[in-house]
Amino acid sequence: MVQFDFLAVLSQWPLLLRGVAWTLGLTAVSALIGVLVGISCAWARVHGTSWMKALAGSYVEMIRNTPFIVQLFFVFFGLPAAGVRLTPELASVIAMVINLGAYATEIIRAGIEATPRGQIEAAQSLALSPRQIFTRVVLPPALRKVWPALVSQIIIVMLGSAVCGQISTEELSFAANLIQSRNFRAFEAFLVATALYLLLSVAVRRFLNWFGPRFLFGR
Repeated sequence: MVQFDFLAVLSQWPLLLRGVAWTLGLTAVSALIGVLVGISCAWARVHGTSWMKALAGSYVEMIRNTPFIVQLFFVFFGLPAAGVRLTPELASVIAMVINLGAYATEIIRAGIEATPRGQIEAAQSLALSPRQIFTRVVLPPALRKVWPALVSQIIIVMLGSAVCGQISTEELSFAANLIQSRNFRAFEAFLVATALYLLLSVAVRRFLNWFGPRFLFGR
């Protein structure tokens, strides 16, 4: 009869706590920069010149049609061949930003294109500059419309960070794998990791759903 020993895993709580901290840190940095990349590329696809639209479109199509783990390996293993050496943590952040930026571009672009034309014309009649129109009139309601989808994509990227352990980034899945390699309690280790990922997903989603309406685009 199989006997489970969760205490053997929970006794390694410093490793688990470190993994949770790294997962949240990677997610926070990549979410902040990735959303900014998405906003910039969405603007380029809607209002940019022809070459900007082509460049942003190529970036989106390339990233959305390739696996995240391939993008991660390219950044960590491929770039050193060009003389660019990165730490596992920095490579993970760059790969997550690149991935989230591409998906966020299309999500935010949908919100921008849903802005009523009359709203933009009203802003132009008030002699607002194009930058003011975009940042004050177009972007806030666009973010309000697509915020649930954007939050879901951030959660997906956070869960995707589990593969970053493949390049020795000390996030949660790396900690679980390290624990089970020490005590051979793989079932317990990864069940605990699963529960922690579930709690992180719920907590991050609730935080972002609270944060967005209060600090980004208002109610």
